[in-house]
Amino acid sequence: MDNKQDIIDKINKALDVIRPFLNADGGDISFVELTDDMIVKVQLLGACRYCSMNMQTLKSGVEHTIKKAIPEIKEVISVDEDNLP
Repeated sequence: MDNKQDIIDKINKALDVIRPFLNADGGDISFVELTDDMIVKVQLLGACRYCSMNMQTLKSGVEHTIKKAIPEIKEVISVDEDNLP
C-alpha cells in the first residue's frame, strides 16, 4: 500500500482529470482531506457547489474517477466551509 502522501498525489491527479469537465460548467473542486479510513473529502466550488446535480457529479464522476485510480478509497464526500478541518 502506498503511503498517505502518495495516495493524496494520486487523488489530486484524478481530480485534474475531472476538473476540465467541472470548469466547463463554471465549477471546480478542491481536495480537502484523506481520512485514516480512506475517505476522501472534497469541496465543490463555483457553480458545482449549488448545482442540483452536484451529488450525481460527486458520486458518478468524481468518486468513480478517484476509485478507478486508487481502488483502496472507500468513499468520496463533499464538505463545505462550515465543516472544513
